[in-house]
Amino acid sequence: MGLHKILRIVAAVLSVLGIVFLIRIIAKGDEAIKVASLTGDTEIIDPMAWVTYIIFAITVAFVLFFVLKNLFTDTSSLKNTLIGVGAFLLVLLIAYFVSGGDTTIYKYNGAAVTAGESQMVGAGLVAFYILMVVAALSMVVTGVKKMIS
Repeated sequence: MGLHKILRIVAAVLSVLGIVFLIRIIAKGDEAIKVASLTGDTEIIDPMAWVTYIIFAITVAFVLFFVLKNLFTDTSSLKNTLIGVGAFLLVLLIAYFVSGGDTTIYKYNGAAVTAGESQMVGAGLVAFYILMVVAALSMVVTGVKKMIS
């Protein structure tokens, strides 16, 4: 039995399970679901959530497998990927060292936020701004090149 046939069987089983659990949820009605969510009783929703988790895990596993397989079979693709990852890490490092820890005391869930945590948040914001500017500039440059040629 080939991999394609096995995957079709798994997809069919998960689809049927999803349909059965959806019908079960719909049959219970809105009020039962609202009461269950207020009381913490997740017996109605749990089976559908598990089907979703399984489908998500299978999808992530296949995406990672084929991406890694393609990266290691095509060396030029691997080189370009490593350059991109290195550039992204460089942006993150620059953002971290540019942003400083805030001396203001912030509270999160009753606990004070440390200067290091504040610096990490600042680094995330700075990295976002850098990447946003790079993306905007690349769109402008591409548009100008298309207009010229």
